[in-house]
This record gives sequence, structure tokens and C-alpha cells, in this order.
Amino acid sequence: MERNKIGIALGGGAARGWAHIGVLKALLQSGLKPTVIAGTSIGAVVGGCHAAGKLDHLEDFVSQLTPRGVLRFLDLDITGGGLMSGTRLSRTLDTELAGMQIEDLTNTFVAVATEIGSGREIWLTKGPLVAAIRASYALPGIFRPIQINGRWLMDGAFVNPVPVAVCRAMGANFVIAVNLHHGGVSRTALTPMQATSLETVAPEPVPARPVKKRRIPMLRNIFNKGNGNSAPGISRVLLEAFNVTQDRIARARLAGDPPDIIIAPRLGGMGLFDFHKSKIAIAEGYEATMRQLEEIEQTSNALGY
Repeated sequence: MERNKIGIALGGGAARGWAHIGVLKALLQSGLKPTVIAGTSIGAVVGGCHAAGKLDHLEDFVSQLTPRGVLRFLDLDITGGGLMSGTRLSRTLDTELAGMQIEDLTNTFVAVATEIGSGREIWLTKGPLVAAIRASYALPGIFRPIQINGRWLMDGAFVNPVPVAVCRAMGANFVIAVNLHHGGVSRTALTPMQATSLETVAPEPVPARPVKKRRIPMLRNIFNKGNGNSAPGISRVLLEAFNVTQDRIARARLAGDPPDIIIAPRLGGMGLFDFHKSKIAIAEGYEATMRQLEEIEQTSNALGY
């Protein structure tokens, strides 16, 4: 095994994953260059772009996203195993990563996915980069699953939200993990509460308009965050359920196989679908890394990096 390989495990966390961009920028600026990159879900998106030398392009793209712009990427289609087909997002990835094969990248890259049916953890180490990334972020109920080599794959965060073990298996002997769920989910397992009343909320009526004009209001209802008497939309319910599950799995796996360094950006106030708030996430990822830079340097020096 090659000595002094730095690995970085980029965890899942939907829109909070833009913080990975800031983390990588801070590490590279400080002279620490990960040569093993493992990503789950949004971590696979950022990690794959970084491994392909497109991190700056990704930052430029996400920094220009607006709430309305995000909605335009959500191509509603309930016929294929999810609310969205993901075609528009795939085309955007293809613009920068078309034709790239994982095995041809300069650095080692692994995208983590989950096999539907068996629940196996799948490490995608070869083949088209875009397909591997799409499989890793194919959140059930939101994006269609992706078929690769006869296997239907979905979001890897169901089995390995922060892929530390993947980095070690691929030869890294100094692993930095980025956990996006720090402070986002309560660590108290039980909160007693007395039910005093039960209220039902009628769905907001959708104006009778031509189909094309109704699309944006429909998407807003589906992706409604919920506040006051407004019930959360189906995407919010799915994401929050997934968020709790991912947090519990991440804690267990990090306890069983701890990294050398954990970077935990403070993103508890950022919603999982706030993709338009990339500048906030990137800045926090950068600052979180700089806050731990002394510890990172001390640990890396002790290991001979």
C-alpha cells in the first residue's frame, strides 16, 4: 500500500452538501490534497466533480442557483419510481463530465450506492462517472433508481452515509470525514408530549390553469417546507424521514470506524432542499475546516504527511 495517502469521506445531506466544496477548497489551500475520495449522495456529486478537476465549475454553477432555478431542475415524473426523472440534472452533469470514466481519473474515486432488494452496499469504482454519481444520489421517492450492470441502485446513505471505511479500503491511511448532520437532528431519543387536539389541514387548491402553467404551483406544493397551518409537502416528509435515518446510521458507523479527523459544518439552520443557499454552505464548510486546521496539521504531521 502506498504510504501517506490522504482520504476524504464526503457524507450525504442534500443541499447541505455544498459545504463539501468549501471543505475541499480549504484543504487544498492549506496544501492537503486528498488522493482517495469517497462520496455518498451529494458527497458523490461534489467528490466526483473534484476528482474530475471540475470543482471550480461546480462552485460557479451552484452559486448562481435561485429558488426558481432549483424548481426548473425538478422534472416531475411519477412513472419511474420517483417524483422526478432526474433527466435535467443528469444533462447538467453531462455538460461537464460526459465521457469520463472513473478508472481514468487521476485520483481514486468511489461513489457509494445501495442495491434495491438485497440492501447491499455497492462501491462504484469503474465505469461512467455520471452514472455512478446519479446512482449514489437516487433518493427513493424523489429520484428514479439507476440500473448499472443489471442492478437497480439507490442512494448510498441508507448503508454508509459517511464512507470512512471505503477510504481505508482504497488505501488511505489518514482519513478526514465530513459529517453534514452535526446538530441537525436531536440526540434525544424521546420527547414526551401530550396530545391535546387533532387538527387536519386541507391541501391548498391548485388554480385551474393550462397544464404548463400549473407546473410551478404544483412543484411548490410538493416541495412545500410547511409552516404554521401549512402541511409539509411529500418531499419534505421523505427528506426528513431519510435525514433521521441517515443520522442514526452515520453515528453508528462513525463510532465503529472513526476517521482521523471529523469536520462538522454548522448547518442545522439550513433546509435539506435549500440548494439555492450554496454560498452559505460553502462558506461554512470552509470555516469549519479552517477552525480545525491546526488539529488537522498536527495529526497529519504525526503520521508523516
